[in-house]
Amino acid sequence: MSLRAMNAMTLRLPRLLRRFAGDRCGVSAVEFALLAPVMIALYLGMVEVSDGIGADRKVSLTASTLANLTAQYTTISAGDMTNILDASSAIIVPYSASNLSMTVTCLDIDKNKNVTVKWSVARNASALSGAVTIPTDLQVPSTQLILAKVSYAYTPTIGYTITGTLNLSDRMYMAPRISAPSYNGVACAS
Repeated sequence: MSLRAMNAMTLRLPRLLRRFAGDRCGVSAVEFALLAPVMIALYLGMVEVSDGIGADRKVSLTASTLANLTAQYTTISAGDMTNILDASSAIIVPYSASNLSMTVTCLDIDKNKNVTVKWSVARNASALSGAVTIPTDLQVPSTQLILAKVSYAYTPTIGYTITGTLNLSDRMYMAPRISAPSYNGVACAS
């Protein structure tokens, strides 16, 4: 390469660099390529969070319904209890009811504020028995309470590899509406 060709190239190089720096044809595509993964991750993350909050809300509504339906009865047969559990588990839809565990219990609080289980029914869970601990504000002597405990094994659609299965749970205490319900001939009141 001759000296003259080298000088011409060196004189053109700053002009070419200025032209390249001023060219804006692909900037938007490059910016989108850099931001797209972040935007997609944020979108999918918000979908996961929203779905998880929705499932948690359904668990709370199921516990509330289970306690509320049970508190309306004075005498509950095995068929009635099946209907109460079926109606309560229907609330979890569109999530799978097979991951749902429910327990409904009638608690008797004696005059010394000792809390004992009079009867307990469970679906996909263990029934309660014996003495239980409840919040002190609810320990009213010579009363009864309905306790509904619900838990749900929630597996996120996308984030299951990060979090695994999450155990969502809630409990609801409710006073019987008319009188403490008996279940299959077992009275709740002392």
